[in-house]
This record gives sequence, C-alpha cells and structure tokens, in this order.
Amino acid sequence: MSEPTDRSRDRQLGMDRPITRRDFLNGIAIGAGAAASAPLFAAPLPAGTKDSAATATAATAAQDSSGYYPPLLTGMRGSHPGSFEDAHALRDGRTWEAPEGTGEHYDLIVVGGGISGLAAAHFYRAQSSAKSRILILDNHDDFGGHAKRNEFDLQGRLHLLNGGTLEIDSPRPYGPIAAGLLETLGIDVAALAKTTQHLQFYQHRGLQRGVFFDRETFGADRLVVGVGKVPYPELLARAPLSARAREQIAQIETGHVDYLPGVSSDEKKQRLSRISYQAFLRDLVRAEPAVLNFYYAHTMGEWGVGSDAVSALDCWGYGLPGFLGMNLAKGSIARMGYTPAGYEDTGGSLRLHFPDGNATIARLLVRDLLPGTVPGNSAEDVVTARVNYARLDRADSPIRLRLNSIAIRARHLGDPRTASEVEVTYLRGGRAFTARANGCVLACYNMMIPYLCPELPAIQKDALHRLIKTPLVYTSVALRNWRAFDALKVYNVHAPGGYHTYFHLNPYVTVGGYRSPQSPDEPILVHMVRTPCKPGLPEHEQNRAGRAELLATSLETFERNIRDQLGRTLEAADFDPARDITAITVNRWPHGYAPEYNPLFDPEVPEAQRPHVIGRAQFGRITIANSDSGGAAYTDSAINQGHRAVVELLRS
Repeated sequence: MSEPTDRSRDRQLGMDRPITRRDFLNGIAIGAGAAASAPLFAAPLPAGTKDSAATATAATAAQDSSGYYPPLLTGMRGSHPGSFEDAHALRDGRTWEAPEGTGEHYDLIVVGGGISGLAAAHFYRAQSSAKSRILILDNHDDFGGHAKRNEFDLQGRLHLLNGGTLEIDSPRPYGPIAAGLLETLGIDVAALAKTTQHLQFYQHRGLQRGVFFDRETFGADRLVVGVGKVPYPELLARAPLSARAREQIAQIETGHVDYLPGVSSDEKKQRLSRISYQAFLRDLVRAEPAVLNFYYAHTMGEWGVGSDAVSALDCWGYGLPGFLGMNLAKGSIARMGYTPAGYEDTGGSLRLHFPDGNATIARLLVRDLLPGTVPGNSAEDVVTARVNYARLDRADSPIRLRLNSIAIRARHLGDPRTASEVEVTYLRGGRAFTARANGCVLACYNMMIPYLCPELPAIQKDALHRLIKTPLVYTSVALRNWRAFDALKVYNVHAPGGYHTYFHLNPYVTVGGYRSPQSPDEPILVHMVRTPCKPGLPEHEQNRAGRAELLATSLETFERNIRDQLGRTLEAADFDPARDITAITVNRWPHGYAPEYNPLFDPEVPEAQRPHVIGRAQFGRITIANSDSGGAAYTDSAINQGHRAVVELLRS
C-alpha cells in the first residue's frame, strides 16, 4: 500500500474539519463561542466624543466590552498575536510618535500583570495604604502572566486546564512571604490537596503510564504500557529496542551500580555537577545510542532542554534514574554552596493542582485587589467564577488593571537619584500614552527592561540581557471522549522522540462546583507538552533556538503534529483524530521558565554576582520583580520577588 499524499493525510488527520481552533477576528484565532460573545478589539469612539488620550484609553478599551472573556479563546494563545510584536519592534530600535498624556497619577505603576506583578500590588497596598492608587499594565489580553487559564464548554459542561503555570510546587518549602500570601487569599494548600486532588483516579480504573516509541527515532511505532507497575524486562519486551538496550534501561532504572567506585560522596557530586546527564549515561553507564535517545527527553519537562544540557547532579537531585547505587549523601556540596535542583534535601513544598493551574492564584489576587470583578469569596468558588473584565479598569477604582497595554518606556522625571516621580509610556491600540506614579515596579520579562530603561548602568543591563528564559508549549486538546485511553489502559504517555515529549489526561480534580469527567464516554481535555531545543548546544543557545522556532511555527503546523501524534499513539484503540478531536489551544511561551543556575555552563561565582541578582538592583524609584529576578522558575519565587521590589520602593 502506497503512502498517502500529504493532502490525503491531512484529510485523514482532520485538518479540514471545522473544529474550535481557526476562527479569526482581525488576525487572532478565537473559538466559535467566544467569537459570538467576546469582542477583543477597541470599538470606535461614539459620535461626538472628544478624542482625548484619557477618553481613548478608557472608552474604547476592548476589555470594557460586554462579553469580553479571553479564557475561552482557542487557537494560538500564551504569547498570542498582538502581545509581543511591539516589544520586538522596541528591541529593534523602532520609535513611536510623541505619546499622549492621560493625566493619570498613581502611587504605583506595575508593569506586568502576572503573579509577581499582582502580588506586588497586593503587598504595596498592604504596607502603605488601603487607598493606594495603583495601575497595573499588561501586554496580554488577559491577566496572570504565565498563569493562564484555558476554558472549554464541552457538551454544556465546564472543562479547565492550565495554559501555563501548572501547580503550587517548589523544590523548597514556601517561605513566610509566599505562604502568607496564599493564606491571605484563602488557599489552604494541605487541606485543599486532600479534598480536591484525586491522584489515583485513573490508576483505580486500571490505567497506567506508558511510553510511545516512534518510528522516526526507534524504527517502529509502539506503545508500551505499565511504567512503574510492570517489571522493566517485561515492560520493554515489546519495545523496538535491542536486547542490550533493554538490559541497560532495566539496569539504569532498578540497578544498584556505583559508577564511581572508591570516590567520596562529595567528590562524586563535584564530578556529577560538571557533566551532563547524557554524558553520565554515555561515559559512565556506557549506554548505547538507543538508550541515550530513550532518556534524552527525560529532562525536558522540568528544565526545558535535553539531557545534554542538564547536570547529572541536578538529575540526581530531581530523582531521575541511574543513581541508586551511587551512595550520594543528601545536602549541598562544598563548591559555592551549590545545592542540586530538585527535592532531594527538603522534600520540597506542598503540592496542589487547581483545574486551571495557578491561574486560580491570579484570579484570587484580582478578586482581592479589585472587589466585584470576580464573584465569590473562597478558593473553591473562584474556580468556576466568571471574571467581569469590564470592571478591571474603572476610573472610580483606586486599583486599575489595564490589558493589551505594552510598556515601552519607564523613566524618572528628573535625576534618578532624587526624582520623586516615574513616567511610564505604553502602547494600546497602536497609540502611545503616558501615566505617572510615585514609583514603579517592573514585574515584566526582565530581558526587556534594558529597552524600557536605557539609563540603567551598563553592568545591570548586561546582566538583564543574560536572563534567557526557557521556551515551551502547553497544548490543550479537547476530545469527544477518552475511550481510547481507557481501552489501552493508559493515562500518561512519555514520547522520547515525539513532537510533544509527553501528554496525559486532564488530572481528576473536584473543587467547589467543578467536577472532572468520570466516564470514558464523556469529553475530556488532554495536556501536551513540547519544549523545543537543539541537541548539542549549551543551554541558553538551545533556548534561543527554541524561541525562534516557536515564533516561526504556525498554528497549522502545531495542529498537524498534535493530530498525527495522538492518532499514531492511540491507533490500536480506534482513535480517529479527525472524529475525536473537538478543540485545540496551543499555549506558546517563547519566553517561558525563568532561568536558573546551571553548573555546566554558568560561571562559578557567589550568589551576589549572578545575573539575576545584579539585574534586579533598584534604580531610583524603579524596582524589578518577576521570577527571573529570583533565579527560580516557581510561583513562590515570583511572589517573593514582588514583595522584595515593593519593600525596596517603600524604604527609599
């Protein structure tokens, strides 16, 4: 039988089917339901309205329109079209016409409406005055930063999935600042984890974890099911691997081999910190190429790069296989006080997954800052609440949240050493506006700050430019049902050579009025993860290459790969991507995880000399937040940095 043509293959995949993915309004993909109810673009000014800057800013804002509701949007989300182009233009030297003054003056302007920026607004009000006037600007069409919410109406029932930040989770216990904020917002992590998360739901149905071996990487398409349940020799019996490769994987997973015999624990850690996980497997374990391919993507979910760009020590700390016989003691190593990433020493923080990830935290912060915008009064009821976006930016509110507004300049009015005011210029609807404040917190992508504040010291700008974030894609796919997963007895699939390196059924969560599907006959969401990287390059070079790839990849390409991967993986259970996929949302994050210290490529310097510390230095009435400034890609870091930035500002 001959291979089908590309066009016929596209038809088999359902690329011609009119699902919720490619409805366009002024070039931005939106879902069919949202298209009918959520205008996202500025309406023309009413006849006779004075076309002043303040009027244009308030009266024509898309977010003020009835029915505006970004969580329902599908297609290309995350860094969606319209959210980043002007930032790239600023980077490339573009200038705009003289901005129009809004006449607005605030106690604080926060640039960035993610968790760090929203937390900064919360802490500022708490530590200054309940009447503090605060303006929050964000370049996206929704608040939350990376903590975005994907919302679907599937057969009349609400389904949620995280479009970004996955859960409350950190390698270290939450400190008093971050934990205190969660408590203030009504999030009792321990109690909610017991009552909302049903982590064994799929396992109780007999579903297990699986691995999909693709023909491009391993020579044949094959799904094997039973990871962590079935002994590895039995599990891998059907895998398209040589007998030797199967033996080596079994040894790596369960064997107790000391690959550095006669060496102390501390010296082993020193050596493991200087080699990649791939090098550990290749040079010490002597794994053959197919085994290296099998493990290459194991690091992508946590670090966003392959096993060639993460230290073996970090992989041990995170709990990856191969170290059972190494006799490594817990604790940091002598060099620079470096502690491997992961949960080895403390067990990490408590963990909690809301149905929309940490978008729930962002929504609770907005409820706290802007009463009346988010109905309800608890962490449970906020999950199903519908935000009233028209109340986010009201003239009668002391705190205002202005979306689709990208900052292009933050400058002191006078000498930064003595100035008492900061002026922020932002773009909205193609026009530039200014607002002023007594202080400013830049809780945005830190690498953009040198372009916003060209007066910063050269050493600080250089440090900020080095904070290269990790690109990633979180894809949400709506399925008509999950019978194929149930038939194959699999709920989570690792795909070492796949376009998405893993995917799984939406975690089973019940909270407030939200209920996850129980029957395989019901619709469900599938979470898929892609971290584009280029093997063989240092970490940040892989990040740059992956970022460029994401920005150049069309929604059509993403969709074709999504359909192909799900179709091939679930083929044995009669899964039909043309029939069974009903909606697709691609959350593209070219600037994703905050950069963290990597001993393979980063210089061995004290903490105070690392780029994130130098880069976050206060500059007059301007302070800097975001998880970038904490050197840790976790929500507690974002919260802590928002607090630090506010404390610096109020003390100066």
